[in-house]
Parts: sequence; C-alpha cells; structure tokens
Amino acid sequence: MKLGVVTSPKPEGFDYAKRLGLEFVEFCINVEQDVHAFAGTVKELKEASERTGVAVGSIGRWGVILIAKDGSVIEEELQAAYTLIDAASELGCPIFIAGCNYVEERSYLENVSSAIQFFSMLIEYGKVKGVRIATYNCDWNNFVYNDQAWRLIHGQLPELGIKYDPSHARYGGRDYLKEMKEWGSRFLHVHIKGSVIIDGKHFDDPPAGLDQTDWGTFMAILYGVGYNGGLSIEPHSEVWKGELGDKGVQFTVDYMKRLIFR
Repeated sequence: MKLGVVTSPKPEGFDYAKRLGLEFVEFCINVEQDVHAFAGTVKELKEASERTGVAVGSIGRWGVILIAKDGSVIEEELQAAYTLIDAASELGCPIFIAGCNYVEERSYLENVSSAIQFFSMLIEYGKVKGVRIATYNCDWNNFVYNDQAWRLIHGQLPELGIKYDPSHARYGGRDYLKEMKEWGSRFLHVHIKGSVIIDGKHFDDPPAGLDQTDWGTFMAILYGVGYNGGLSIEPHSEVWKGELGDKGVQFTVDYMKRLIFR
C-alpha cells in the first residue's frame, strides 16, 4: 500500500507531500470548483509531479447534482466528469471518484437505474483513457454509499470500484469493519480520516490515530482482502488547523507508516 494526502490542486501540493515523505497526492475538484480551470493547470501539475517524484493517486468530484428530475444524466455534468477523467489520464492518475445524487420524485429502483447508466458511461470512457471509476461512500448528494446500493449497482457493474472512508460508515451508524470484510475486494482507494462520536453525535474529525477508529483491525482487513491501493490522509477537522493541523498530519503520517509493511 502507498500513503498519500488530499491537498490543493497546485504544484505546491506535490512539494508538501514530498516534505512529508508521501508517495502521492489526491485532488478533490468538488461541486463548487471550476473543472475547466483545473484542466487548464494539468501541464504544470504534471511538471510538478515529475519534478518531485510524487504521483497523483486519485481525482474526484463530490457533491454534484448530475441526475435530473426525469432520471436523465445532465450533459454538462457528464462532460465535466469526462474532463476530469481526461486530466487524470494525462497525469497518470489511475482512479476517478464520483457519486450519484438521489431524485426524491423517483423510486429507489429508478434511481438505481439512472446510477447504473451514469457509471456505465464513466466506465466506458475511462477504459479508453486508462482510468478506473470508483464511487465514494459519503452521502453528499450521493446515495451509493451502503450495502443496499452496492449490491444493486456494483453488482450490475463488476468493473465499478469503491472509495472507502470508515468515518462515513461510523457517522451513518453502519459497521465499517463488516463493510470492509464484504466489499473490500472492490476498494480502489481509501481515505484515512479520524472520527469521534460522543453520546451518539459527531464531535470531531481529528487526525487518524487520535480517534475511535480501530486502525489496526482496519489495516488487517485491508491486508486480508488483498488491498494494495492508496491510503489518502484527509485533513477534515475544524479544530485541527494551522500549526496544530500540521502536527496532526505529521502524527498520522508517522502512525500509518507503522501499519504499512514495505
């Protein structure tokens, strides 16, 4: 397994990862960000990757409304996804991550049908570009984050992978170790993010290793299912910012390196 970090899509992000002794960066070009502006920086990002020796491990887009009320795929968002897959291909990035929103006016099975259509398009486009597709297990404008959806959608699309983050399962009241055991063979990418729940409620997302996640068992299951992909540290706390945040990221780097066999 390789260790990396979610960082801003700028050349400095590669230098940051290199200083931490990490092997890759991850870029999240989310709903509020300009896809075409990002695509315009691919050349300088590629140069930074080559200069530092730090790869791009994944590119993703979170929070997008891409299925219309009639169940059709919104063309503008489909083209945005294609643009990011193009960028991933140019950067030598093997994975593009996406979700699929739920349309309340339609039935669950109708939503599943739309999701299968959308991800099928991404998979076929990605094949040409050498990029695999994964769903994210977060519920931000996405319903493809649990066993029920995975059985229907990933069951129909054997080439569709999963980007897994245990904090989302914990906050959703699901058993993350059980999900890993049953679906770990489909994982293409993993987020390393701490989570703390007190009195049944979200408290904070501290650095991994300073939280309630059983990271030892987590890693044991990843090894058990044969996972050999990226582990991407995701700083996500409103508390761990600035100097404290930097210390927290370094703590997680050191902590996770002890759990990765070389």
